[in-house]
Amino acid sequence: MQDTQSPDWRDDVIQDFARSELFERTFQEGMELVEETASYLDGEGRQESKLLSRNAALAYAAESMRLTTRLMQVASWLLVQRAVREGDMAPAAACEDRYRLNADDAAKAAEAEAARGELPRGLTRLADRAERLYERVRHLDRRMYLESQTEEPANPVLGQLDRLKSAFGG
Repeated sequence: MQDTQSPDWRDDVIQDFARSELFERTFQEGMELVEETASYLDGEGRQESKLLSRNAALAYAAESMRLTTRLMQVASWLLVQRAVREGDMAPAAACEDRYRLNADDAAKAAEAEAARGELPRGLTRLADRAERLYERVRHLDRRMYLESQTEEPANPVLGQLDRLKSAFGG
């Protein structure tokens, strides 16, 4: 477990991000994608999956599980940031390992790619969008929480500005 006593400048970076327009857009995109995916999997996706071969149906089940897992990880991360913004969680608490995103799916992603050609287009489009969102959020997570732990700036103000520029694509 990481130390939850983060420097003041990191708390400021975390709070500034949680109050930013980038966070608002990312939060909105993430929650809309969660809803769109749930609607697809409960409706059109369910119907499409019934028409698949046995192997394709297994690939569909695996891909839909991977998709929902990714989206729940992103949604959880975004909700933690919102809790920081609203004062329901201290920025230092948001630094704990249990709130970090992990990168454990490299081999599984290659495995899933093999059967993708047989999957319904709706599922693959949602999976691609979720993967792009996950990678963006994972990048933000690393920049805000992991990389900032090892690089305490000589000048906290300049360091904070650099981190904000990086996190917001500047």
